[in-house]
Parts: sequence; structure tokens; C-alpha cells
Amino acid sequence: MKIKVTYFLDVLSSWCHWAEPAWATAKERFTERADFDWQIALIPPEGFSASRAQCDWFYQRSGMMAQSSYMLNSAWMEPAAKGYPVPNLVAEAARRLGAADDRVRLALAHAAMREGRKIGQWDEAIAVAAAAGKLDANTLRRRAESADTTAIVAASTARFHEFKMTQRPSFLLENSIGDRAVLSGTWMLEPLAAVIESFTRDAAAYAAHAAHFGSPPS
Repeated sequence: MKIKVTYFLDVLSSWCHWAEPAWATAKERFTERADFDWQIALIPPEGFSASRAQCDWFYQRSGMMAQSSYMLNSAWMEPAAKGYPVPNLVAEAARRLGAADDRVRLALAHAAMREGRKIGQWDEAIAVAAAAGKLDANTLRRRAESADTTAIVAASTARFHEFKMTQRPSFLLENSIGDRAVLSGTWMLEPLAAVIESFTRDAAAYAAHAAHFGSPPS
């Protein structure tokens, strides 16, 4: 009867950073009613800012919208980089090694967007993730650089696109009676909570009907 909630993210998405309080609250509030999971949806190279000045402009806008008391730090950027798959691969690898909750990817995001650390580089990303997940750094790096991890991240990114999602964060919600909702770009709790409440209510109504009347006639 539980709802399945999948959170599609990129570790370096600023809007995912602003969505984390909603994600944490939803997991706590609906722990008995929903199963929560996250998957990587890589931002393509052209989806990143072209310069720190441009990145700062976007950070100013999102920070104002989130009514944040702090501004995000763009010092992690490397303008010549061709995208930033490394922290995402490291987060996925850490999960496969047993750090399956949010702590590694949150540590990576914090290191970049709050501290300005260049986690697009392997050494920096591995150092942050190994400490956060209490993992062996060499084992983590081998797993992050493996073809298996690359394939997992490619598959979850493809799934993101299959559902026509356009923004990170995005949320896919599914229940036991076949209902499905996609919230692409949602970063606040209210719409996420409203769908979980609605899906739970509808699935419960189906269960109640089945208890009274059984299966449909042939």
C-alpha cells in the first residue's frame, strides 16, 4: 500500500540544495506511508553556467526565492570543465558500498556550494565522500570509476528523460493502484505532500472497496 517516491537530482544542482529541507521533512512525515529513494539525473555540460559571474547571478535569484540567509558559493566551478559527472558518480558508488542514505551526496553538495571546494575533481570528491560515508577511499574510487557505476548513472538519467522531466529536482510518485505523478522543478514541501496524501487516500479507498466487494466480476 505504500507510495513510492523517487527524487531525481544532480549533486551540483542549486535547486536540489534548496529542495533538501522538503525532502527531509517528507521522509520524516510520511515514513509509514511512503518509500523514498533518490536517483541521479546528470545535468548536461550545457546546463551549467558559463562563468562564475553567471553562476552567482543564478545563486542570487534562487537564494532570494528560497529566502535564504546565505548565498551559495560558486568557487567550485571550473569554467573549462565539460560537465561535472564526478561527484554524482562518487555519490552513487558510495550508495553501492553501503552509504545508502543521503549523507554522502549532501556532504558533496555542501562542500561545493557552501565551501567552494572543487568536487568536480576526483581527489576532492573522494576525500569528502569517504569521510562522510566512513568508506575506504581507494575502494570508493575504484567503484566510482567503474563501468557499472557509469551505467547505473546513465540509466537513471535516461529514466529522468523518459518521463519528460526538465528540471532537477524532480519527483516521481507512484502508488499501488497505478497512479503516477511527476513534479518537475518542485522544491517545496506542499505539492509533494499533497500528492502523497492524495495517492494514499485513493489507494486506501480501493483497498476498502476490495474488502467489501472482492474482485470485479468477469
